[in-house]
Amino acid sequence: MEERQDLIDVLISDHREIERMFTELEGMTGRLDERPQELAEEVLIELVRHSVTEEEYLYPAVREHVPGGDAAADRQLAGHAETERTIRRLEGLEPGDAAYWTTLEELRGQVRHHVDEAETDIFPLVRESCPRERLLELGAEAVRARHATPDQSHPTTSGTPGSSGTPWAGLVDRVRRALTGHA
Repeated sequence: MEERQDLIDVLISDHREIERMFTELEGMTGRLDERPQELAEEVLIELVRHSVTEEEYLYPAVREHVPGGDAAADRQLAGHAETERTIRRLEGLEPGDAAYWTTLEELRGQVRHHVDEAETDIFPLVRESCPRERLLELGAEAVRARHATPDQSHPTTSGTPGSSGTPWAGLVDRVRRALTGHA
């Protein structure tokens, strides 16, 4: 029988996968072929999935179970908004653009800060204050929701006439819509 992951384990697994992808992408700095753009799109999809998972499952648990949880959740959500603004800037860039790689590095820094804060401050508090069974239920719900989302952007948006010309134009909205039913 497969062991269930609690919500914190699911989120930590996300952190490791996103960091792995960022490390791979970092090794492609300056390349102008399609692979950096494809991998960057995968990173962005995972970041949006992760953010939505936290917003839908983690932060409500933080608010409910952690003393001072409203303020902690609000701080994390402000960080999400900043990261999403950076992702949206990337939506209009390609590897040959002057700002592409520096914006990608800015995003990686924001994500590293989030990971450090979440794993050092938030996750231990949630594990201490939220019942284990509830964390297991939330982990299962989060995994189910992810299986219902696309792994790639909509194929008709990639470089087609009338699109913005970048493969991930509107990516944030599409992934959010798939996960939550609204942008």
